Amino acid sequence: METSYETRIINTALKYYGYYPLRAVQLWLVDTHFNKVNSTMMNIGALVKFPPEMDLNRLAQAANDLVNSYDIFRCRLVFHPDTDDLCQRFDGEIIPVEIEKISDEEFEQRKENLMKPYALINKPLYRICIFETPTAKYCYVDFYHAIMDGTAAAILFFRELGMRYQGKKITRVPPNYADYILEELRVSPEELAEGNKFWREILEGFDETKHLPPADVENAQAWKSEDITVPLKNITRKYFFNNARKEHVFFLAASMLAIAKISCTKSSIISWIHNGRNSALERRLMGIMIEQFPISWNFEKDITVKEFLDGLEEKMNTGTKYRRSLGMVYSEGLEDDCATFIFQKNTGKLNEMSIGGYVGEVIELPPNEISAAENSLDIEVNLTDEGNYLLFLDYDASRYSALAMEKFAATFDEIVSKLKNEDKLISKILK
Repeated sequence: METSYETRIINTALKYYGYYPLRAVQLWLVDTHFNKVNSTMMNIGALVKFPPEMDLNRLAQAANDLVNSYDIFRCRLVFHPDTDDLCQRFDGEIIPVEIEKISDEEFEQRKENLMKPYALINKPLYRICIFETPTAKYCYVDFYHAIMDGTAAAILFFRELGMRYQGKKITRVPPNYADYILEELRVSPEELAEGNKFWREILEGFDETKHLPPADVENAQAWKSEDITVPLKNITRKYFFNNARKEHVFFLAASMLAIAKISCTKSSIISWIHNGRNSALERRLMGIMIEQFPISWNFEKDITVKEFLDGLEEKMNTGTKYRRSLGMVYSEGLEDDCATFIFQKNTGKLNEMSIGGYVGEVIELPPNEISAAENSLDIEVNLTDEGNYLLFLDYDASRYSALAMEKFAATFDEIVSKLKNEDKLISKILK
């Protein structure tokens, strides 16, 4: 579709001067982090221990080839010299990945500080470290969340790293994140206004005393991050083999009902995370694509589970049409306190990482005292390779106790069981 003259002028100016606006989700993440700037809350990282057969020189070369192929690794956050707006450039220096040979004792000390906060302004926003000790070989990879999401970090990056390690030829030209930003600017004022109205109507009634589980902690360190993981006992993936239900819709419904039941309310407002990768190009794009979509439901009118699930899926589909208006939601902080839901499928075992045919062990890093919770409550349902589901709750421990989260998890699992009966009335579940 032909773009307007004004859009072409904007695109030309951006390319000429090299300053690109932050996308809505990037701006939201950075603004959130500015309030907790000394925290590692925005780090996406993993430390992997590889078998002795791993060729670290080959791994370092593969990593260097990879980061030099994508503009996202040259991304730097900077202030525009004329407007002082926070922007991004894609012309930063690529720092070569090198092998660091140290003793086992030195490595144990380094582990304590591998994950550290990012300096945000005009600094690299990723880290790739390769270590060789007398007894082991390690690779540590860490990305700043505002430039990489989980799909890009855990799937695209490591998959291509393995391909390059094995010497496989990368035939496709890597898509540029900067070009994607320009493409997103091609939106009419009318479309933006319509989307702004849509999101405002969803969020205008949000009340943390009604739409979050009741807080049971006082006078604790603000935004202290804690988490629990609970296996769901009342469902396996076999359930979805026998019906047309989508897992992410089903578990979003359980999340909304669990909050409503524990809060003793007749409505639910939550945000759900979409991976933002709908086209072939987007699925190959190295960068952050996820979005948080607010969604609401009023349970005053009683309906069946089937009607709720059908209606919820329709609302989710409608919300994705207004993706380009989410900047209003982020900039005005309309969903800062909302609980957040995400459904994820594992690409492998949680404690393993494969690169180039070598299976490495994911090493848990020491507890980080400077981490912080991004949201009041993050609800994640994770599908394991065995077809089971894990409920992962990442919560603000200055608001909730572990006991409160265990109660939430039990309520969630109970609701999951009841949702399998699609003739059941929602009022019976909330009772």
